[in-house]
Amino acid sequence: MTRIVSTHSYRGGTGKSTITANLAYLLASEGARVGVVDTDILSPGIHVLFGMEPGSAHYTLNDYLWGRCTIDQAAVDVTAGAFPDGAPKGGSIHLLPSSMQTGEIARVLKEGFEVDLLNEGFHTLSQRLSLDYLLIDTHPGVNEETLLSIAISDTLLLVLRPDHQDYQGTAVTLELARRLDVPQLLLLVNKVLPAFDRRELSDRVSTVFRTPVAAVLPLNEDLVRLGSSGLLAALTPKNDYVSALRPVAQLVQA
Repeated sequence: MTRIVSTHSYRGGTGKSTITANLAYLLASEGARVGVVDTDILSPGIHVLFGMEPGSAHYTLNDYLWGRCTIDQAAVDVTAGAFPDGAPKGGSIHLLPSSMQTGEIARVLKEGFEVDLLNEGFHTLSQRLSLDYLLIDTHPGVNEETLLSIAISDTLLLVLRPDHQDYQGTAVTLELARRLDVPQLLLLVNKVLPAFDRRELSDRVSTVFRTPVAAVLPLNEDLVRLGSSGLLAALTPKNDYVSALRPVAQLVQA
């Protein structure tokens, strides 16, 4: 059975797409079949981390939502790009990107879409690709499609920075997730300055929100230099950011 993991943040710019992409790589490194869906339809971008050029996909999530293709036809196998030397036996990554075309984004803004199609599509994609994990990169904030992604998740990874606006938004999202009975709630504190005591910060955040902190991720210079042009977990697997993210992969697999 596919385990569904949503990565969400109340505000944009928290680094959730980078976390999702690198987490997909770490899971695939263990031999898992991983699907990644970009449901941030109004501002898509996770495809960049997997080396996909805008417009290179024949179909996108938008095409599925408008009835132009099946959900699995819109999925792109990005395993070779993520593992140039070959993936571990059984490991693979399948990306379902959203369209970067302005007309497609404008149509979503103007017309919306049938949200129930997402739920149906997620389950169909998981079955047809025999996925072990389906990672959903959500749109920041709270809207109908985000609530759907949270509601069907086995695990919700809530990403926040050590910032008071993020704290307030995270409290709102956690309350919603608890009402939706998400089985596993985990916090990821990201972009933490070196001067911070990570253990003290983790304990404080966990206590305030009454939710486990799965990782405290440093503000990483290598990640900044990379500029979303690749997967840090693949390029520098011993990097401190990657080392801090590995326990999250282990918790998701539990």
